[in-house]
Amino acid sequence: MAVTAEQVADAMYDLVKEYQGKKKLKAMDLTHMMVERYGAEGCDKKMCKAAIRSLIDSDRCVYTYFGGSYIELPHAEGAAGGG
Repeated sequence: MAVTAEQVADAMYDLVKEYQGKKKLKAMDLTHMMVERYGAEGCDKKMCKAAIRSLIDSDRCVYTYFGGSYIELPHAEGAAGGG
């Protein structure tokens, strides 16, 4: 099943959103999940890397560092949206 990098990025975003606050996901975690979901023929490491770059560049996700690099949803700042 061939998929596009955008479809992989959307699926990764959904996973990050689902696990937010429960488990921190590394880039390799997401890559393994996508290869498992779509198969090695439909989704390779190169496509996953492009999908992650798309998520980071579009500000849908951010890298965080807590003893390792993780991909998470952007955190709302405490002063954001203040009135």
